Amino acid sequence: MKKKILSILLAGAMGATLLAGCGSSSSSDDTAASTDTSASSDTTASSDTTSSTPEDVTLTVMTPAEDQDDANGNWAKTECEKFAEANKDKWNITFEYVQASEADAKDTVLQDPAAAADVYMFANDQITDLVKKGALAKLGGDAADAVKNNNSESVAATVTYQGDIYGVPYTSNTWFMYYDKRVFSDDDVKSLDTMLSKGKVSFPLDNGWYLEAFYTANGCTFYGDGSDESAGIDFASDKATPVTKYLVSLMSNPNFVADSNDGSLGLAGLADGSVNAYFNGNWNYDNVVEALGGEENVGCAQLPTFTLDGKEVQMKSFLGSKALGVNPNCKNQAAAVALASFLGSEDAQLDHFTMRSQAPVATSLASNADVTANKACAALAAVAANTSTAQPIFGMQGYWDAATPFGDAIINGDVTADNAEEKTQEFADQINGSLVQ
Repeated sequence: MKKKILSILLAGAMGATLLAGCGSSSSSDDTAASTDTSASSDTTASSDTTSSTPEDVTLTVMTPAEDQDDANGNWAKTECEKFAEANKDKWNITFEYVQASEADAKDTVLQDPAAAADVYMFANDQITDLVKKGALAKLGGDAADAVKNNNSESVAATVTYQGDIYGVPYTSNTWFMYYDKRVFSDDDVKSLDTMLSKGKVSFPLDNGWYLEAFYTANGCTFYGDGSDESAGIDFASDKATPVTKYLVSLMSNPNFVADSNDGSLGLAGLADGSVNAYFNGNWNYDNVVEALGGEENVGCAQLPTFTLDGKEVQMKSFLGSKALGVNPNCKNQAAAVALASFLGSEDAQLDHFTMRSQAPVATSLASNADVTANKACAALAAVAANTSTAQPIFGMQGYWDAATPFGDAIINGDVTADNAEEKTQEFADQINGSLVQ
C-alpha cells in the first residue's frame, strides 16, 4: 500500500479484534446523514481550558499495518507521540492502535461504529457509506479550513460530500505504470501496442479499480464527471463492447500476462523476469525496486495509449485520495479532530513520504526537492494531469461486485469475440441494476 504538479492530485492487515476506543452514544444503520456530527480542531469539547491539569484522554488510531511496522519507522506511533508532546499541556494521551488497510476501513469500522477507532485512515470513495451509517464526522472550524487552505481544489473535493468536509487527505489514491528500463525506453511506454511488441506486460483484469481504465478510454463514464448521480454508469454497448473484444484479444497475446487481483503475480514476475511492466501504486515502490534489482532499473510513467478499432485511445485510471477521518461516536472529539489534522499536516505527510514513499498532496510540498525527484511522485502527478478520471464517492458497489467476475470471465475464456456484445450487456445490466443511490 503519491511538486507544483502534485497540487492537482486528489491505495495492511485487519486487526483480529477492534480495540474499544469510544464508549459513547450508540449508532444504528438508519443514522441520518444529516445528523450534525461536525467537529472542529478548535473545539474544546470535553476539555476544561481553564484548568492547569491536562485531561486524561485515550485515543484509538487505525492505520494500515505498514504504518505501524518498526521496519518502516512506525509512522503511526512516531506521529502520535509527536502530537502528544505538542499538546501535553492540554491532554495526557494514551494511544491504542488497530490495523486495517484504507481499502478495508469501511468494512472494519461498520462492524460496530460505536466501538470502532476514534481516528482512522480510509479511501475517499467510502465517504458516503461511512457518513450514512454514522461512522464519519463532518469537520468544521479550523480543521475544515485547513483542508481547503492546504490542498488544491481537486484534492479538497475528494473529501467533500454534499458541500461539507469529511476527512483530511494525506496522499493521492491512484495507480500508474512501472516498467523495466532495461526492456522499454521512455518512448516505448507511451504506447501499450509498442510495449506488447517488445516485452511482457501484466495487468489485473479482474480488479475493477484497474479494469475501468480500458473502458473509460473509449468514452464509458462513471456518473458523468464523477459527481452527477443522475448520470449513472454509462457502459453503452457501442462504447463498451469494442473494449471487451480488445481485452479478449489481449488474452491471446503471448506478451500479455493477466496479473492477480492483488498484484502479487505481476510483482513476482518482475523479480523473475517473466514480466517487464506492472500496473500498481506508489505503495509498492520499494518492492518494485527490490524486484528489479535496483532503482536504476525502475521506470515509472503515466498510463499508455492503445489502439482500438484503428483509433488511438488513452487509458484513464480512477483518481481519489486517502484521508484521515474521525469517528463521531468518539467521546474525545476535540482531541480526535486535532490528531486527524496533525496526521494530515505538511510535516506528517513529509514523514510519510520519507518512511513509506507515500506521495504528499499538500500544496506546500509541491516544490520539495525530495518529492519532485521521486519517480513515483512524478508519475502520479502525470497521471493526475493527463490520464485519470475522478473516482465517484457514491453508487460504486454494483460495479465493484460485477467487475471481478467479469474480468475473470475474460481471463478464463468465457467471454469471446463472438459473445462479447451479449456478455458486455449483461455486465452493464448488473452494474446499473445494483446501483444504490
